[in-house]
Amino acid sequence: MLTRESFEADEHRRLGPYAAYADQSSGRLRPEEPDPLRTCYQRDRDRILHSKSFRRLAHKTQVFLAPEGDHYRTRLIHTLEVTQIAVDIARSLRLNEDLAEAIALGHDLGHTPFGHTGEDALSRAMARYRGLDPDSADARLLYRHNVQSVRIVEKLEKDGRGLNLTLETTDGILNHTGSGRARTLEGRVVSVADRIAYVTHDIDDAERACILTEGDLPEGPRSVLGATASQRISTMVRDLVDASSRAGDIRMSDEVWDAMMSMRSFLFERVYAQSDAKFEEPKANRMIGELFDHYITHMDEVPEEYRLHAADHPDRQVADLVSSMTDRYAIRTYEQLKVPRAWRGDDQEAQLHL
Repeated sequence: MLTRESFEADEHRRLGPYAAYADQSSGRLRPEEPDPLRTCYQRDRDRILHSKSFRRLAHKTQVFLAPEGDHYRTRLIHTLEVTQIAVDIARSLRLNEDLAEAIALGHDLGHTPFGHTGEDALSRAMARYRGLDPDSADARLLYRHNVQSVRIVEKLEKDGRGLNLTLETTDGILNHTGSGRARTLEGRVVSVADRIAYVTHDIDDAERACILTEGDLPEGPRSVLGATASQRISTMVRDLVDASSRAGDIRMSDEVWDAMMSMRSFLFERVYAQSDAKFEEPKANRMIGELFDHYITHMDEVPEEYRLHAADHPDRQVADLVSSMTDRYAIRTYEQLKVPRAWRGDDQEAQLHL
């Protein structure tokens, strides 16, 4: 029978000198007895997979709001793609695949409904409540999905107890984006895998939505990265593995990194900022703002699970609630609060006329 001790011993035989070994973890905020069968990072992975926040990712937007089609990516699909890329890189670099998997699975738990649109709307709503300029840099810091992801795993899941993950997993989740830098190489792998995934697959979704064609992509980055999604992922992953193995840190060659970031800038200009993908954004902005305004003035309607920590400010508790909603749940809640009952088709007579 394979036990935790045998897995830990296998890590020391199989992994490289820079890997994060499970038996050398810094531990958890609340000490626990080790699991007899799983390493601490395997246990983190399982806790995230079985969490409510992870399940909700299936119905949260990635880029395209309310897309008509079954093949557009949701936040859950993006998370699984990041995980696959991160694990492949970690394996090739002889890093801890279990830690990379746990970080990748948890990195986007704190995303709001309607993607980054919802994140911005929630920041602005919190800024208004606190008397700040909604367009200020301080306002943009009020809600950040990576910080919220940590809040979820530390405080909100399991009826306020949190998941009690290892410090390495939590650090990787926090620092997968923004100016921070993960302490472990596995955390840094996830940060780059996140970029590889969304740069590649947002092109795919934009082409499916007829916003872009392959010929619209900038020729310079395309010539470096490849002419298909598969080629682009292969180029970036292989380059990262090669450059990282030589550098002793997680990095790409300058040529491939610059090409990836140029493609990312192109997507911001052509897809994220002003294409038809943004058509529904004003509605989503208004919906998130009005949901926040409703609950901040009706705190008695905020479920108890979001009011367990009395030290939290009311706007933080409301942000916890609104950010947890899936796209469809946010729409349904908004309709219940704002749309006259007969218009919603709740009574039999209205249903007969639909």
